[in-house]
Amino acid sequence: MLSETLTTELERYRIGPRIRALRLKKKLGLVQLGEHTGLSSAMLSKIERGQLFPTLPTLVRIALVFGVDLDHFFSKEGPRISVTRKSERVRLPIPADASPGAYVFESLNYALADRRIEAFMAVFPTDGPASEPHQHGTEEFLYVIEGTLAVMVDEGEVILEKGDAISFDSNVLHSYRREGSGACTALVATVA
Repeated sequence: MLSETLTTELERYRIGPRIRALRLKKKLGLVQLGEHTGLSSAMLSKIERGQLFPTLPTLVRIALVFGVDLDHFFSKEGPRISVTRKSERVRLPIPADASPGAYVFESLNYALADRRIEAFMAVFPTDGPASEPHQHGTEEFLYVIEGTLAVMVDEGEVILEKGDAISFDSNVLHSYRREGSGACTALVATVA
């Protein structure tokens, strides 16, 4: 059985309704489509109603009947929208093998396909070390939600308090260090 998150993601593609629209456009019944694909009409009905998600080989069989590429079933219609619930965040400790690490990134927008911005909630543990200098992408924005954070960019250092923000070229070496004794949390957005 699929997880709720996986089911929700698959439902967004609306594969079943797309198959139904193709079938009706060709004026085929479920039995006829079954004869062309080798699939039962009961299975095809469940797929069309979203009660069953087809495997890739099954979807290829259906696509061949209608003369469409698999892309037809996976392109999203309408505006690109993604909601990430707090309970669904992907947590990435940095570095992955340290305990505690310098910080933990919680991805806020991992579910949005082809995203140009990466958004994270960064939690800097009270007993964590400074991060290693790193570089990536073209630009980074950081907003301190709680605590105090030192941000080193190239040769300079900026101390940020709660409510402060910084933007910088992230293609130069930079790192972070929690300051003081309290917890520190920040919103981080990077552009690839």
